[in-house]
Amino acid sequence: MLKGSFPIEQFALRHTPFYYYDLELLGRTLDCIKSQSAKLPKAKVHYAVKANFNPVILKTIAASGLGADCVSGGEIRAALSAGFKPGDIVYAGVGKSDWEIELALEEGIGRFNVESAAELQVISEIACRMGRTAHISLRVNPDIGAHTHANITTGLAENKFGIGYEQLEQVLTLALSLPNISYEGLHFHIGSQILDMSDFVALCNRINSLAKSLEIKHLPLGDINVGGGLGINYEHPNHLPIADFELYFSTFKKHLHLPEGTTLHFELGRSVVAPCGSLICKVLYVKKGSSRQFAIVDASMTELIRPALYKAYHRIENLSSNEAEEIYDVVGPVCESSDVFLKSASIDRCRRGDLLAIRSAGAYGESMASCYNCRALPESVFNPEPAE
Repeated sequence: MLKGSFPIEQFALRHTPFYYYDLELLGRTLDCIKSQSAKLPKAKVHYAVKANFNPVILKTIAASGLGADCVSGGEIRAALSAGFKPGDIVYAGVGKSDWEIELALEEGIGRFNVESAAELQVISEIACRMGRTAHISLRVNPDIGAHTHANITTGLAENKFGIGYEQLEQVLTLALSLPNISYEGLHFHIGSQILDMSDFVALCNRINSLAKSLEIKHLPLGDINVGGGLGINYEHPNHLPIADFELYFSTFKKHLHLPEGTTLHFELGRSVVAPCGSLICKVLYVKKGSSRQFAIVDASMTELIRPALYKAYHRIENLSSNEAEEIYDVVGPVCESSDVFLKSASIDRCRRGDLLAIRSAGAYGESMASCYNCRALPESVFNPEPAE
């Protein structure tokens, strides 16, 4: 999505800030996912709804045939409303409340990814009361440290997620004994924004070892859900607009050695939607300090919290200027020192009223927006406009 591909004339007529989504790029991304995952013997890809639950985005992904990975009752409702098939929905999360479990059972979702023995027992009790069968996978914490930000690692022993590696046999035995529980397989997830394939190789090795151990003990393996976590290139969104799905899926094809016929599930979020979204904002003021120059924009951490939360990088482009680049701290209006999008950003010279695009913001942008400082939630613009 080069600068010239943005419909600047249309943007000038809209109130900023807003999210802009390139649905053509999203479509090409989904086609790539389907073609590359089809090279595996049996694979099912689920979209992680938490990354972006905009209804238009969800409907587009549902129409492509992907399943949905949900982490709340609200996400289950959003997925169903968007057209995802109940049987293609998996439900994870360490703190499933009773009403969410009841909703999932009532709607007949395909799978619960269970994260503790305590949760397993509660699901069994509720399923018995409702006269339903809960199809479950056990989420295993493989104690693998992914090469990513500490706040988005999920597979270490110290993390809150999943069942400890050494506890699995006990919990699996419990799952096989509980009424109204149908054990279907194992679930893993080691983190997000992972670009080093050695992390996924380590996961494959851990799963291979675990599969052999269960076989020796005459315990069922079932299907395998390897989670998601594939990262994108935030530095070069114009030149590398689609994540390396070929390398990602081929890594699992090469390194996972499971019984023939084992279904492999994936849960991709960021890599599906991040590249197609940009946060469009306007320069309010250019402020020259004693040692720094600031571009103060009308977007803030309330629209895109990732830079404040993770020190995450997003490329910023001036859509209104073709002048020589200057160095700016791009900051928002919220009364927090952390309301900074990017420090020492090299951007085409900024003037009051210029439109800036904060790129690769389609994941964990709109979905994490807030109304702090009584700010309104951002609107969304699509290209092409979705059919009614």
